[in-house]
Amino acid sequence: MINLAECRGFATDGGALMRERRWGKHAEGKTTVNLTQRREFLKQAGLMGSLAPAVMMAVLPERAMAFEGGATGVVEGAVLPAPADEAPKYHIKFAVCGMSHDHIYGIIGAVQRGGGELVAAWGGEEDKLAAFRKRFPNVKMVKTQEEILEDPAVQLVLTSQVASERAGIAVRAMKRGKDFLSDKPGMTTLEQLAAVRKTIAETKRIYAIMYSELLEVKAAVYAGELVRQGAIGKVIQTINVAPHQIIQHGGEAGGAMPRPEWFWNPEQYGGILCDIGSHQVDQFLYYTGSTEAEVVESQIANVRHPDRPKFQDFGDMVLRGNRGLGYVRLDWFTPDGLGTWGDGRLFILGTDGYMEVRKYTNVGVSRQGNNLFVVDAKQARYIDCNAMPLPFGPQFVADIVNRTHLAQNQDEALLAAELVIKAQMHAKWVTLQA
Repeated sequence: MINLAECRGFATDGGALMRERRWGKHAEGKTTVNLTQRREFLKQAGLMGSLAPAVMMAVLPERAMAFEGGATGVVEGAVLPAPADEAPKYHIKFAVCGMSHDHIYGIIGAVQRGGGELVAAWGGEEDKLAAFRKRFPNVKMVKTQEEILEDPAVQLVLTSQVASERAGIAVRAMKRGKDFLSDKPGMTTLEQLAAVRKTIAETKRIYAIMYSELLEVKAAVYAGELVRQGAIGKVIQTINVAPHQIIQHGGEAGGAMPRPEWFWNPEQYGGILCDIGSHQVDQFLYYTGSTEAEVVESQIANVRHPDRPKFQDFGDMVLRGNRGLGYVRLDWFTPDGLGTWGDGRLFILGTDGYMEVRKYTNVGVSRQGNNLFVVDAKQARYIDCNAMPLPFGPQFVADIVNRTHLAQNQDEALLAAELVIKAQMHAKWVTLQA
């Protein structure tokens, strides 16, 4: 059975920091702070400027959000800014081998936060290379993948190459003594998955997949900490709602410019369940603690893109694990009016309560992300998680140096990959009538 605290645990001091810096709690032996006092407190803390709308959303008076007839009050859970980040403990050299998807920038940022030094990069698309050179003008740009894979100074290789090509790069990198961090999905076929597993076993290299909707979303990280603390009892089910936007207006989630041809071809991007669904299945395994799971049913559709007949703009799946259940809904229908690329929601049902993570926006209320709502037998509370640290980068770099697996459990990451490939393979194609 996977030990969540060991395989991808939230740093102990990070959890303590969160608990120490949460204020205005309704709990036995605690007192609340009225709205006037809270405003003064925020002013003194320097939060009444650019963060004021977001923070004040977390401190609404009870009467604005209370349930009629209930004995439970709403707990304000605003989080104060964390102290300045400490300097990274470790240092490694890493390189980029493929930058087809703009996720590469977030992946690079995570490794740099952990002490990684970007020393070289290769890319196969001129537009992506031009943007990359502008962002990293001092990084050595090489002409072939082999120049990176054969460089003895490179300890870690990153890729966001076309999805169907990522596993091949990973296998070659690991066979040359490199650790590897892939954009999701890490692979698109069971044959590729088998090759990666075989290479891991032979080389003992560290292989990871950047499931950023968990690893790089602060509210999702802290929800995991609360689950481990038993805040809502045993987790029964996760529900992930993951709408996406094809053409985004700014940002680096992948669609800030017209999508490339490979984006529309399931043989290359993996299909909607394999592609964006990999995030959600990873979370299902992580929060439920399931070490074995199956896809009960899955379906896909192309509702609004007849000019791209192979493309899938809707998909969902039902999952059954040995420790919990899951449901995932995916789509490419986020309208411009939302103001961001997707209204990602995560619902975690426990035996003693439930949580909701509103990852990227609090729709109709605030454009702030990292919103966490927790309800248990005693109270309902909102927690603003924007000041939380993100542990993955430092933990992953430490893993490379110390040959440990704290940042991500390989078995869990690859099980998520296996499940989404199988969901995609066996999905029923649905045609909706006009």
